[in-house]
Amino acid sequence: MDKAFFEGLSEEQARAKLSSLAGDYCEIYHKRKEYQPGDHISYGGRFYDRREMENLVDSSLEFWLTAGRYVEDFEKAFAKWLGVKYVSTVNSGSSANLLAFMSLTSPLLKDRAIMPGDEVITVAAGFPTTVAPIIQYGAVPVFVDVTIPGYNIDAARLEEAYTGGKTKAVMIAHTLGNPFDLAAVSEFCKKHGLWLVEDNCDALGSEYMLDGVLKKTGTVGHIGTSSFYPPHHMTMGEGGAVYTDDPLLHRIIRSMRDWGRDCICEPGQDNRCNHRYDGQFGLLPQGYDHKYVYSHFGYNLKITDMQAAVGLAQLEKIDSFTALRREHHAYLYEGLRDLTDKLILPEAAKDSVPSWFGFMLCCREGVSRNALVRQLEEKGIQTRMLFSGNLIKHPCFDSIRKLEGEKYRISGSLANTDRVMESGFWLGVYPGMTQSMMDVMIGEIHKGV
Repeated sequence: MDKAFFEGLSEEQARAKLSSLAGDYCEIYHKRKEYQPGDHISYGGRFYDRREMENLVDSSLEFWLTAGRYVEDFEKAFAKWLGVKYVSTVNSGSSANLLAFMSLTSPLLKDRAIMPGDEVITVAAGFPTTVAPIIQYGAVPVFVDVTIPGYNIDAARLEEAYTGGKTKAVMIAHTLGNPFDLAAVSEFCKKHGLWLVEDNCDALGSEYMLDGVLKKTGTVGHIGTSSFYPPHHMTMGEGGAVYTDDPLLHRIIRSMRDWGRDCICEPGQDNRCNHRYDGQFGLLPQGYDHKYVYSHFGYNLKITDMQAAVGLAQLEKIDSFTALRREHHAYLYEGLRDLTDKLILPEAAKDSVPSWFGFMLCCREGVSRNALVRQLEEKGIQTRMLFSGNLIKHPCFDSIRKLEGEKYRISGSLANTDRVMESGFWLGVYPGMTQSMMDVMIGEIHKGV
């Protein structure tokens, strides 16, 4: 290809032509390999076609690099799909959880702000970055047991975990796409005036019937979070999002995401409010440049336009991805239904329509989880534990283990959490799974138990 390729083309036409060629390249060189017996079966991964490649190349040729038009378009489209007012993209689901929690510590929330020493109800059977921000800030996570086979918080134990004057929030995930009891948890939070953060990283597209309305998970609480890491329901490589309907929370989230600044100007924009040099903030001199006024201790958690370009193409397919995940989960369930004397099969929450992230299994007495997992892995079938199993048992707690009751608290027994840690594992249901793969998975599990 030489410069003659571009002769007579506008920049926009040239970009479109190059993007189309990238799409052709994708169809030829990124074609999915047909599964053959003995091939590795991943629990998840990227699932894409020419549209993502075209968007990515178009964005790269524009060479904006930081957040730009694709980020703005993605945030608007994602908000519309979720049915929320505000979406802020971030660089990972873990950053989304960090930002969601830290926004609740803002002094703008006055008496409702979470302070060091305040308690936040959560679970230990999950991913560590749902809990890490609580501990890092100096608040106290209060761990409640989960149910089996739902693997979500036992809502019947919420009142027992509550401490008047200290409990400020509930921050929990929808486990592997299966919604927690949103009716009970949201009612509990409303009763006690608590914040509710829905870690929706593993549940994008899951739905829950609440007061006769089918709502997407992540949109019921005060704040929802998503992850766009490759194995998740949609991807932009690294990436995530924080969303809310509350304008004050949105303002705080944007401030903390963007260095903690007070200014609301977008990148490349100056003096949107026409009061850039006439304000009085803190102990700063009158008229100090508002673009460099910081109302929070913040971060830089933004994504790039190239990531958002991929995400926008993925968002076009999210409903079809969700449908495939549900189909694959149902197929595995039917294929393993005859093993209920040996394995506990997953069960969807009441009033929910999950967008499954994985197929969770718990071994009954007499079946060794470790032996079964080793056999599956030896046959090329990728497995995963339910993340931390029991987070409190991990080395990250060694330095604070003697400070139980001060740095963290356990409410009641964590018997089911320990059982999940010892006997549970899960398999993939991602859109790239095929019936041939699932038949192999079902067959090997039958041999292993």
